[in-house]
Amino acid sequence: GIKCFDSRGLCASYLNRPKTLNTAKIHLSSLAMDLLRQSFVFLLILTLLSPTTLSMRFELHSGQMKCISEDIQEKSISVGKYFIVNPNEDHPLPLPASHKVTAKMMSPKWNTLHEAVKVEAGEFSFTASETGDYFTCISAVDYKPETTLTIDFVWTSGVHSVHSKDWSKVPKRSQVKMMELSVKRLFDTVESIHDEMYYLRDREAEMQELNRSTNSKMAWFSFLSLGVCLSVAGLQFWHLKSFFEKKKLI
Repeated sequence: GIKCFDSRGLCASYLNRPKTLNTAKIHLSSLAMDLLRQSFVFLLILTLLSPTTLSMRFELHSGQMKCISEDIQEKSISVGKYFIVNPNEDHPLPLPASHKVTAKMMSPKWNTLHEAVKVEAGEFSFTASETGDYFTCISAVDYKPETTLTIDFVWTSGVHSVHSKDWSKVPKRSQVKMMELSVKRLFDTVESIHDEMYYLRDREAEMQELNRSTNSKMAWFSFLSLGVCLSVAGLQFWHLKSFFEKKKLI
């Protein structure tokens, strides 16, 4: 049992207070700690799973092309949009015939995923079927006299197809169902982080192997260069010695 010693009798009054109040306070404290822990985990997951966004604005002259590449993991969702910035942004007017672009999106194996010819704006979205560099090429139409186009381009890539699931279609019948939905979503997100970590580890191993191979080749090349230099120096010395001996200078 609990033993307490207090000359003022405070301990006895503490032990004799209603147990229901104590239990309620302990339960509320436990719930507060659980909510705090869940909030911390949720914020951490949101930080880790922030999608990669490439946003830029660049200029193209008539007949010129610009290509942008992005390293995307398999099963990742990628969406993008592009449009020609109106030269008169304050008072927009219809764009002239010279302000047209042709856009083409290609996979690492050069398969066409999106193509638009002579447009002012466009959008694309796809799920990566393989890991590698995906390319988007935008070219301005060949027009005389030459003009300059300003292109606004945004490309966003997530880490996993978890971002493409329509969670709103999952039934929400009660608070328990909502908790179950959150748990399923967190579990899917954890699997995404797990896959991303393995992917990054494999890429790191590839880079380390490439560095070791490059260093080894450079070392052999250095030894070979040194050998060639010494051989040339020896031949020059032998040639000069033979020349001086023929001339009876030595």
